[in-house]
Amino acid sequence: MSFKKIIAVVAFALAFPPSTVADPQNSEQRIAPEEFVWPESSTGGIGTSGVFGVQTVILKGDPTKPGLYTLLLRAGPNIRALSHSHQDDRVATVISGMWYIGYGDTFEEAGLKELPPGSFYTEPPGSNHFGMTKDEAVVLQITGMGPTSTTYVNPEDDPSR
Repeated sequence: MSFKKIIAVVAFALAFPPSTVADPQNSEQRIAPEEFVWPESSTGGIGTSGVFGVQTVILKGDPTKPGLYTLLLRAGPNIRALSHSHQDDRVATVISGMWYIGYGDTFEEAGLKELPPGSFYTEPPGSNHFGMTKDEAVVLQITGMGPTSTTYVNPEDDPSR
């Protein structure tokens, strides 16, 4: 990754920090759903793939640093994340709403699988994937081994540009 790109990623992360619940570095936590504090800004940030309308709450760890992290993503209605990958190995569970995800280099609605609450999927390192919501918001829980990154297949699709 070029120095300019590293500076851009750091600046973006500082400009749109995710919300945290209590101390995400603390190993002992008990958090009820009503205690999650979602950030007011929905313009992207760590874990959102830069997509407008997606919010992040970090539950454990720091996705920008080496080590285990878990976060919640809340994507509003009618959100599309075009084909991208992450450097880290990630697993996800749909908490609420209907999530549509597919794998490949190009966003293809026909390639999406509908995942209701309770569904599980993976985002292997370097594996291109895409997703969307329809008429309802979705909450996903994602766990990975940081640091994470997002690389769009087509750099022009990167909403953080």
